[in-house]
Parts: sequence; C-alpha cells; structure tokens
Amino acid sequence: MRLHSHDDFTPLREIIVGSAANYLGHDRDLSFELFHHENLTGFRSDWAYPRLAQAGTGTRGQNWAVKQRYAEELHEDVENLAATLAELGVTVHRPLPLPPDAPPIAGLGWQAAPTPALNIRDNTLILGDEIIETPPAIRSRYLETRLLAPVFTRYWEAGAKWTTMPRPTLTDNSFDLSYAREAATTLGGPTEAIDDPQPSPYDVGYEMMLDGAQVLRLGRDLVVNVAQNNHEQGAHWLERHLKGRYRVHRVWRMADNHIDSMLLALKPGVFLARHDGIRNLMPEPLRSWRYIVPPEPDVGAFPIYDDYEDLVLTSPYIDLNVLSVDEHTVLANEQCTGLIKALESEGFTVVPVRHRHRRLFGGGFHCFTLDMCRDGGYEDYLS
Repeated sequence: MRLHSHDDFTPLREIIVGSAANYLGHDRDLSFELFHHENLTGFRSDWAYPRLAQAGTGTRGQNWAVKQRYAEELHEDVENLAATLAELGVTVHRPLPLPPDAPPIAGLGWQAAPTPALNIRDNTLILGDEIIETPPAIRSRYLETRLLAPVFTRYWEAGAKWTTMPRPTLTDNSFDLSYAREAATTLGGPTEAIDDPQPSPYDVGYEMMLDGAQVLRLGRDLVVNVAQNNHEQGAHWLERHLKGRYRVHRVWRMADNHIDSMLLALKPGVFLARHDGIRNLMPEPLRSWRYIVPPEPDVGAFPIYDDYEDLVLTSPYIDLNVLSVDEHTVLANEQCTGLIKALESEGFTVVPVRHRHRRLFGGGFHCFTLDMCRDGGYEDYLS
C-alpha cells in the first residue's frame, strides 16, 4: 500500500469505495438541515415539502426513514461501482460496514444516529502522502471516519502521515447561519430560514468545519470553496498546516459546501463545469483552462419520488460528480446521456456505471470514493 495522491485525474492505482450497507435513514437535526439547506429548498417547486416544522431542530432531530427498496438498490449500485473499478485494474479498499443495529452516537449536548461511510470524500482530504481527517459539519457523521480507520491504519503502517483537523463541538451556536439565512431570501421556492439556535453550556462560538469535498486538488495548489465563517476557519487552518508545501486559493460561494458537483478537473487544462460562469470565480491562472459545460440534466433520467416521504438531498446536477480513472477515461452515470455525449465529443472514453438514487443519498461517484494512489506528482499546474 502506498499513499500518493495529488490530483483527481492522473492514472488511478488505489482507491477506497464507500459502503452503503444499512443506510436506512437520515437524522434530521439543525446540522443536517443547515448542510443540505440549499438542496432542500431552492430546487423544489412545491410548498408542502417536509421541512423543519416536521423534522425538529436543535440538539434533538428526527430520523427520516429511507424506503427499503431504495437502500437495497443503492447498495447494489455501490457494490457494482467497486467491481467496475477492480475490473479496470484499480486496487479497491473498503471501509467497515455500519452494523444494522448501530447505537446512537453523542457529543456534548447532542445525540444522532450514525451514518455509513458512503460519501467518504467529505470527511477526509488526501494530500500527497498525508491523510487529513476534516472537521465534520453534520452530527450524524461525526464518527464516520472511524469506519475507515482500518484502511487508514494500514497506510500509516506503510509510512503515510495521518492528521486530524480540530474537531468541532457542534452546538447550535457553532454554525455560521449566514448562508442559509441569505439563501432563504434569494433562492425562491419553499424556503425556510434556519433560525433560533439554542444556547448550550458548551458553546465556543463559530467553529472550524470544512469537508474534503470543498477542496479541488491540483498538485501543489488547492482551490477551496468558502461560503461562510466555518469554512474560512478550516481554510485558514489548511494554510497554516500546509505553509511552504501548498498554495491555498479561496473561491467565494461557488456552492453552499462542496465544489465537486460544480467543478472537476479532468486533466491539465480541462475542467468539467456546471456553467461557464464558474470561470470567473476561479484564480486567474485557471480561467484560461477549457471549461466543458454539459447540457442541462434530463429530468426523465431521475426516479420520481414522493414529495412527502422522500428527501431529495442534491440538485439535478449531481451527475457532474464523475470519477476519472486517468486523463482519458471517466466513470459517469449511465443514465446521464447528455453528459456522456459531451465527454465523448471532447475525446474522453466514458465507462457508464449505474447509479439510480444519487439524489436521495447526496453523492455521485467522486463523493463515494477516495483516491489513495495516483501516478501524478507534486506538479505546478498554475504556472
């Protein structure tokens, strides 16, 4: 095992694929609602969509069950993703599955049902030969990386560095609510501001929160999406920790959180982007790259869900969340034919893989995976 990963596009040798085992529900509390606020509101047209009034807020939320059929089909698709990567010659590692009877986890003043290690790109950032566990923003995901600990331990025993960013307490007052409050007045649709955070004896003010999926890795340069104070603190920690090794470039509110359904690097000089306006948000040296913008998603490519029972956690653009095996080969959702044609017209070989319920579980192929070894090195792609 060798930890060596500086980008998302050079030849892939080793990867972790997440586990969907026993993903049976969502723990809806303030942290969950805040993280998914934009997609629980701005992309819906019905005012009856179940929101905070039904779900509960603060330190005690409500578990929102996922239909058994959807959970089983998700598991099938994730296992197929792992098998596809293995068939392509990639060494695939897996996290521990979440037990079906996993007890609740708890912090100082809160309790939540744990989440399987599925969207594993979120809570870990791989930089070269270093594993960095990032500070989670959702309480139910607080211990998620413990399911990855056996794999991380093997890399550490083989010589990798292993670092954990400071862990937030995650009281209500830990969160900078500015993005959600502003979105409630600008997004339209069934918006509902997240207000009335409850005080706690454990309050320390705004805390550091930053997901690995907010970071675009380009050799020695990192592009970090910052939408509010919690993210800014995380970006500042990265700057200090990586001083002299990496250059950290902030982009302001490219998304509410993750950058990898807005923008992905497919090879040096080429991005896959949701829209061409993203170019203007990027650091100046990256604005001259080619920005591939696929056609708008086909609404017929998505399952039809029940507005009262099923939580849709991502926008229709989630299929931009592709995974590159090398600079010429990309794994994409087989149902997203417009995206596939756009990539093929640009000379990429597309490996179509099934992923039915990506909007219910908050992730695509890039989210579900964590690159551990790629051939690319510590390159300067900006000069």
